[in-house]
Amino acid sequence: MAAKGAGPRSGGRPREDAVPVDYRTIDRVAGPLLFVRDIENAAYGEIVEIRLPSGERRQGQVLDSRKGLAIVQVFGPTIGINVEETSVKFLGEVATLAVSDEMLGRVFNGLGEPRDGGPRIVSETRLEIVGNAMNPYSREEPSEFIQTGISTIDVNNTLVRGQKLPLFSGAGLPHNQVAAQIVRQAKLRNSTEGFAVVFGAMGITSEEANFFLKEFEATGALERTVAFLNLSSDPSMERVVTPRMALTAAEYLAYEKDLHVLVILTDMTSYCEALREVSAAREEVPGRRGYPGYLYTDLATIYERAGKIHGRKGSITQLPIVTMPADDVTHPIPDLTGYITEGQMYLSRDLQRKGIYPPIDILPSLSRLMNQGIGPKRTREDHRGVSDQLFATYATGKDQRALSAIVGEEALSPIDRLYLRGADRFEKEFVNQRPDEDRTIDESLALAWAIVSDFPDAELKRIRPEFVQAYRAHPPVVGS
Repeated sequence: MAAKGAGPRSGGRPREDAVPVDYRTIDRVAGPLLFVRDIENAAYGEIVEIRLPSGERRQGQVLDSRKGLAIVQVFGPTIGINVEETSVKFLGEVATLAVSDEMLGRVFNGLGEPRDGGPRIVSETRLEIVGNAMNPYSREEPSEFIQTGISTIDVNNTLVRGQKLPLFSGAGLPHNQVAAQIVRQAKLRNSTEGFAVVFGAMGITSEEANFFLKEFEATGALERTVAFLNLSSDPSMERVVTPRMALTAAEYLAYEKDLHVLVILTDMTSYCEALREVSAAREEVPGRRGYPGYLYTDLATIYERAGKIHGRKGSITQLPIVTMPADDVTHPIPDLTGYITEGQMYLSRDLQRKGIYPPIDILPSLSRLMNQGIGPKRTREDHRGVSDQLFATYATGKDQRALSAIVGEEALSPIDRLYLRGADRFEKEFVNQRPDEDRTIDESLALAWAIVSDFPDAELKRIRPEFVQAYRAHPPVVGS
């Protein structure tokens, strides 16, 4: 219900007392910002129209208003803006997005304008991109399994409908390829309910944009996808708007069209860099590493727009991608993201060097809502135990790998060598899969059983005995 902040918002209506006036009182230009003086009643988030002496029109948004001064964020370059001859018109409305089910299969830029050469979306429904906070009382507990076709996610870091589960990566790691594979393969298991993907990219190169579009088109995934692409050559200020455009489209599809929507946002680091640029131009007191002190709150306004709502059939699941600068997990962006979201997945540089794809390291990864999306009637009764046993086997095997590098493999006991081989099999057979390989959860669990079945019953401490007897792949082998 709207009273609970549950659904999309209608917006964009001008203030009744607002009469648009052209102001030629630009005081100065600082980076992406205009400082306009002698302004009355400018509202936070209000859209403005900027008209250059050449007649060119650009759009902007009010970031701050105080004592007759309005700070306007320009959606585009500020080159060519003459402070004496450029006029600014305050339109009395906030940023909105025209929404329709015709958005599916379309590609837009970061401001919601068509990038695919198609027509603009014509709709009477326009929603404010800022969004309303979702009332915690109206939230429904996430509980349904989303199958991505990637074993390390489905078995060890299960994605649950309504969850926000980020992917932590680094420069040069294949996070874009993993994201594209998830877009192609993600589905609801044993369900005929509608499923859609909203893809928001910030600061990607033209090469990366072409990669995503070709992947989506070649596999037919584009038909159920709405894409918002902000390129590295586009104005950085678009990056502040892009994720909100994407989430507004997702909220419409989820809460008005009853679709289950997976939102993939890449890269949140580019978004935060644009936010820092705005903060520096406003001469705000910087926080950690120069990022604004309100970074946590700002990220929360994006991440918290995921979830399920009582009485609504649709849902929004978020999978944001964060590239960690210098692979530093203590950097403010991944650090704060981890506090807000419900777990994290890590891409490993060591696994990538071994030629393993996708290089997802299950040891530091965690899905806090995993237990709510697995088990009987969702995945399988043995899922939790097999996942825990795989984790323990791999962790022990990596310890034995480090020990054998010091004392030699010959010095290890037979069971220790079994764990050593188990870690190798886990990486090569379970983690490693082709970029176009779409494994069902049953196929992934079968691979897991093939690995843990090499161990005697005494070592399978995390699986219930009746499941060991029912699912063991073959008799245990112990020895050198």
